[in-house]
Amino acid sequence: MFGMVRPCRHRLGEKLTAQWMAHLCGLCLALRGDHGQLARIVTNYDGLLISVLTEAQAEHPGTGRRTAGPCPLRGMRTASVAHGEGARLAAAVSLVLASAKVRDHVTDGDGMLARKPVALAARRVAASWDRAGARTGSDVGFDTAVLVDAVDRQTGIETLAGPGTPILTVTEPTETATAAAFAHTAVLAGRPRNAVPLAEAGRLFGRLAHLLDAVEDREADAASGAWNPLTATGTPLEEARRLADDAVHGIRLALKEVEFSDGGLAHRLLVHELPNSVHRAFGTVSCAHGTGPYAPPGTPGGPPPSEPPRRDRRGLLAGCAVWLGLACTCRLCCDSYEDPWSREQKHGPCTNCDCSGCGDCCNCCECCNCCGEDGCCDGCDCGCDC
Repeated sequence: MFGMVRPCRHRLGEKLTAQWMAHLCGLCLALRGDHGQLARIVTNYDGLLISVLTEAQAEHPGTGRRTAGPCPLRGMRTASVAHGEGARLAAAVSLVLASAKVRDHVTDGDGMLARKPVALAARRVAASWDRAGARTGSDVGFDTAVLVDAVDRQTGIETLAGPGTPILTVTEPTETATAAAFAHTAVLAGRPRNAVPLAEAGRLFGRLAHLLDAVEDREADAASGAWNPLTATGTPLEEARRLADDAVHGIRLALKEVEFSDGGLAHRLLVHELPNSVHRAFGTVSCAHGTGPYAPPGTPGGPPPSEPPRRDRRGLLAGCAVWLGLACTCRLCCDSYEDPWSREQKHGPCTNCDCSGCGDCCNCCECCNCCGEDGCCDGCDCGCDC
């Protein structure tokens, strides 16, 4: 999994977590259904935003769901997942942009890709993803040529960029690509008037993604000698942070102009989670609450007592199959999961939650208080009661 919008389940709450997982699984299954098992490796947290935005604008949100069969990532349970044109558009965009990422790594000779046989195989995979993305994009009325063109221009811009080049010149191709993808969700949902504000939100989202990627890779790129937009253009971190904060603010304003049928999850991810992504990249505090006194589970003021462990244990072979699925997808270290045999709820050591160090603050009120602006939740249903 990759992407900058990695929400903490404690903040999302049960309802929005279920919706988020439906879109994540829907993207993964759309990739598998149209392009085979290998394509599932490009499933990413940012790509599912396309599916989220499409459903949020639909006249009848939630109707584009189906029941998916058992999967190791869900503890071999069925689930309601998103499907249809939004998921397929998300799959097309993810494939083309993942293809660009692979070619970029090949050009840089990163890791195993420095070896010619591996690089050749990677190029073939990237080319097949380009073709697959174009086919699926065409099926939903989206021309992926705008994405491919942006990728091609990116290479030329990076070659010419140097000290003094505006950093926004470097981020422009990414902005153009994401603007087109966001705007097309309005077409799929039958709300053409939403295309302009969504294009603006997408443009700023692309800018933010490029900036945060550069910030997070800055030290590693310096150590390996890889090209980094901030280093190449001489852009200080202070300026990058200013541009990132401006992009977050601009996305919030653009979304206010979008007509949603049920924009709760989209609002939560794009208005409340994006600032957390900025804080994470720049290593700053991401919660507005202070640490409260701790109360043991089951006591007044404390969380409810944990549920007793489940007794319906899996057999040896079934547990091993589930463990293999968890291990191959990094859930054992990077997510919450059921123990493959006992079914007890466990958390990996790298489970993402931006709430560390801020006590029991990940409740519904954080949704508005961390936004930084009064009235940011006016008229929305983002899963909080404030």
